[in-house]
Amino acid sequence: MRGLRPQAVAARIGEIAPSAARFADQWPTGQDVEVLPLVRHALAEIGVRYLFSEDAPTLLPFASRLFLAREVLVRPSRWVWPRWMPTPARRFRTRQQVAFINALRPIVRRRRSSGRLGDDVLGQMLRPSSRYGLLPEEAILDTLPGITVATFETPSRAAGWILLHLARHPQAAGRVAAEAALLPADPAATTSTHLDRLQYTQALVREVLRLHPPSWLLTRRATRQTQLAGYTIDAGSTVLVCPYTAHRDAREHSEPDQFQPERWLDDSGSPAKPGVFLSFGTGPHGCEGAALAMAMLTLLTAQTARRYHLSEPPGPEPSYQVTTLEGLTAVGLHLRATLRT
Repeated sequence: MRGLRPQAVAARIGEIAPSAARFADQWPTGQDVEVLPLVRHALAEIGVRYLFSEDAPTLLPFASRLFLAREVLVRPSRWVWPRWMPTPARRFRTRQQVAFINALRPIVRRRRSSGRLGDDVLGQMLRPSSRYGLLPEEAILDTLPGITVATFETPSRAAGWILLHLARHPQAAGRVAAEAALLPADPAATTSTHLDRLQYTQALVREVLRLHPPSWLLTRRATRQTQLAGYTIDAGSTVLVCPYTAHRDAREHSEPDQFQPERWLDDSGSPAKPGVFLSFGTGPHGCEGAALAMAMLTLLTAQTARRYHLSEPPGPEPSYQVTTLEGLTAVGLHLRATLRT
């Protein structure tokens, strides 16, 4: 998708940065705060605005309710219902999907009828492509609900782990703060050049994603019979790939269970090396939103460390929970922020 390509994201860093700074500015200080709801709201605002620009305020409430519906759908249950059965959770999800589409449809029609398509992702989808021509309205409406939730669903899980590591590793957080101090005072003036200079911050984000990949289990379907590690994989078989264990393979990462952001600062730790970094998948089916997610997470991390020292309150450590589409979430994560002097 053109609007999610790295070049497109790089051109719009100045639109992403202000919301990341606003998240940091609005963090309540001096009290224990549940992190994930705050993060999810901030990243939803960034993601929906990136997709829909001036129409984002209209669609943000529908996107938030659609996310909630997906979460309700995957809550643990003592019963396993057939996929065809219209359970209350499935009906709730369907209602929220329909509500989102009904809110989006007049926006699509207004943009097309006026000729002002916009330069956001929706605008790119409304333009004819050399490969597909003009996308039908229903194709756009069927595609965008999933993309919309994806822009903040998985990044929110990742951000929870990142902020926890800022709290647990104050020296690393200090290095991030030092880099972030060089960002423009006006977040809207942030460019891709500024983002590229946040090298240690990006390394920290990648290291947290390596240790706690928010999508810890990927599925691929074999298109033909093949041999893999001495096993025969028949055509049509589903293969499960676990980034969580792959990222802790000592053949690829020295001291794989240790938090070492520095490993990504040299060529040997390049995430482009096949099999080394799977948090966004790999190959032709890798996540199209990887560049957007990295920009969002890097800027949010930098702006938070720039302003605050984070700490964990006393009590039990956050637990793991598998949620929405095999996502790894830090459940019950509370942190305290104090101003950095």
